[in-house]
Amino acid sequence: MKKDILKLIDENLSSFSKGQRQIATYISKHYDKAAYMTAAKLGAEVGVSESTVVRFVMELGFEGYPEFRRALLALIRSKLTAVQRIEVTNNLIGDADVLQKVLESDIEKIKKTLEGINKKAFDDAVRAIVDAKTVYIMGMRGSSYLAGLLNYSFRMISDNVRLIQTTSGSETFEQMMSLGETDVFIAISFPRYSKSIIKGVEYAKSRGADVIAITDSENSPIATNADQVLVAQSDMASFADSYVAPMSVINALIVAVSRECGDRFTERLHRLESVWDEYNVYDKSQE
Repeated sequence: MKKDILKLIDENLSSFSKGQRQIATYISKHYDKAAYMTAAKLGAEVGVSESTVVRFVMELGFEGYPEFRRALLALIRSKLTAVQRIEVTNNLIGDADVLQKVLESDIEKIKKTLEGINKKAFDDAVRAIVDAKTVYIMGMRGSSYLAGLLNYSFRMISDNVRLIQTTSGSETFEQMMSLGETDVFIAISFPRYSKSIIKGVEYAKSRGADVIAITDSENSPIATNADQVLVAQSDMASFADSYVAPMSVINALIVAVSRECGDRFTERLHRLESVWDEYNVYDKSQE
């Protein structure tokens, strides 16, 4: 269950000990910094013991500090402005080599995504896509190019793919008018979540479509109404999120779907190659 940390702190403030109130005050004012601290470091910053920090988070209803810290990270990603994100990033990187730090961070995100992703949900999503009459894809703002990549690759596999062009609200839903029970709706959204995609998922669900959510958490607002949730790590790299892990999940989807289509896809590729050759789509001077 998603926990609103700041609300929990406010509701329980009167019951806290002196040391716990010190922790609560610090987190309320500096949750952007606290999210990247260990329990020991947070205790040292506030002037209390590590065990006091652990008891504090458990009193708030968390199983332990790791769960509490994940909730804090989710909080800052949905609340921080672009300027605040840059400040957090600068504090994290410090004087370290930027290239090395960012690439190592991206590698870690892919590892964590692989460890945490629901394999059954992935397999079910692949089967739903292969069996769908039409596949609708929607992503906005930072997620739009992920949606574009998925659309480009899926259109190599099938003609029955539609990328929802996110213009005005009414035009967005006009593109989804024919969506129904035999279709699949793929929603891609990461903090800060787009309201239009949340509404798009709700609409697709109401139409009986199979909804696949590619997002950062089971607690994401687009996960609530999804039939399959594919969770990919996307912590901040700067004022924008890192989409390396989501892109890897999308690449895996593309490969899995193409393999499931088998000979049908192979035949389609032969036809595409003929078209590309006829119209000189690719430079062959180096072949």
